[in-house]
Amino acid sequence: MFKRVWVVAVMAAALAACEQEVIFLDSSDPPAGPVRLEGSYFQQAIQLSWELSSAWNGESFRVYGRRLGASSFLLIAEVTSCVMDVCGYSDTNIVESTTYQYFVSAYDASTGLETDSQETVEVTVPSFTPPPVPQALNVVALDNTNYVRWGDNARSADDFAYYRVFLIESGDGAILLGETDSEGFLDELAVNGVTSTYFVTSNDEFGHESDESAVALGTPRPDFVGELLFANEDDPVRSGFRFPESDQTDPVLSGSSAARHFRLEIDAEGWWLVTGPGTEIFPQGRFTTALKCGVASDLQCDDWTEAPTGGYQVADVNLSQEFTYMLRVVGNDGQLHYGSIRVALLGFEQTGAAIMVFDWAYQVQAGNPSMVGAMGG
Repeated sequence: MFKRVWVVAVMAAALAACEQEVIFLDSSDPPAGPVRLEGSYFQQAIQLSWELSSAWNGESFRVYGRRLGASSFLLIAEVTSCVMDVCGYSDTNIVESTTYQYFVSAYDASTGLETDSQETVEVTVPSFTPPPVPQALNVVALDNTNYVRWGDNARSADDFAYYRVFLIESGDGAILLGETDSEGFLDELAVNGVTSTYFVTSNDEFGHESDESAVALGTPRPDFVGELLFANEDDPVRSGFRFPESDQTDPVLSGSSAARHFRLEIDAEGWWLVTGPGTEIFPQGRFTTALKCGVASDLQCDDWTEAPTGGYQVADVNLSQEFTYMLRVVGNDGQLHYGSIRVALLGFEQTGAAIMVFDWAYQVQAGNPSMVGAMGG
């Protein structure tokens, strides 16, 4: 009995001593902080992303940021929803050529407790200036295809990345045809007899886009001017060519076909005409301004319409733009025929594949070296 009274007395004394300073402890656990915080810059915005902890219990997130060198972080946003266990925030209140630091915390509004991410990310914002506007845009009209090309002045920007090619459609504004890192683009949706209008923009690796280039127009048409071949290394199915005797025959075939008169190849030294079985080529090409100068041609027009009758070789010839080349080939009748090609341009299309656009003529009369009046001439 005495012992009990003593214990109660001791407890009472202890409570009396603490009567002026009663403290209630909150047994709630702090929220689980966000994990794998990452930051990056694109198109005048810093993108932050983080993942939910496995112990996340529906808390919201607070985003804190500051310029590098600032004394303290500021609360800049609160994020309340995430998608597929990943959360994000886009900070557009930024200045070019400046570095920013961020961290994110999980915030429990019911308890006021907050847990910061273990990571603090640092993102440097580059200059907002885009690459130069592409210059010298023009269109080479082909058969049911337009080849859009332009100058390489935009590459003067150190952070240049790619071009965007647009088609202007009446009443619908401009539509994006595609993107390329080459100064050329094949629009194979173009239709013969229909004029298409194009413009191009340049873009850097951070998504800054230049103003629109001047527009250029092209109208595809079916004829023997503007034939298109791909280099065998890039597209072997469309790298071979055989002079046809009928406009109903497709002259483009596989570069490995035994029926080819020649195929196009490319290496570090340039574009090459590689002769096929039974084909010979005059080893020297000639600079010309047209495949054939007609009645209405300019006085300065220069062509090559009479093929040499000797001096042909079985050899590969390095091609030059605006040069005409003479070939002696075996026709469908098994006899020798003459044909000519004039290289209109050598370049690359949007995937980086090497191409040649050329005009051609073929003399269907065996042994006749004249290209005047020949098919396509």
